[in-house]
Amino acid sequence: MFEVTEVPETVTFCTCTFCSKRGALWAYYTPAQFKLVSPPENVAFYARGENVVKHGFCAVCGCGTFTETPDWSTGEADFDNPKVSVNARLFDDFDLDKIEVVMVDGKNLW
Repeated sequence: MFEVTEVPETVTFCTCTFCSKRGALWAYYTPAQFKLVSPPENVAFYARGENVVKHGFCAVCGCGTFTETPDWSTGEADFDNPKVSVNARLFDDFDLDKIEVVMVDGKNLW
């Protein structure tokens, strides 16, 4: 379980093999805008390759919950400005049909 400080203005659908198979819609936050409230033993991580992005998931039910990632908005990894992307499909009382979905062609970018 987690908390965020605000409703996202957009969510991102990434077409990379990992994200598309999970069906996640990512809302991006700074670390200060995100609070993990689950006990540490209920959170597990998967990192592929060089461990640049850590994908969090619930160790109890397996849902993909959030990622810890550098900022990629310039096309390069900005490790000085980390982001937390939260799977917006897990938000309670949130209508995803009323928010803009931005597609990122992760399948061909990385």
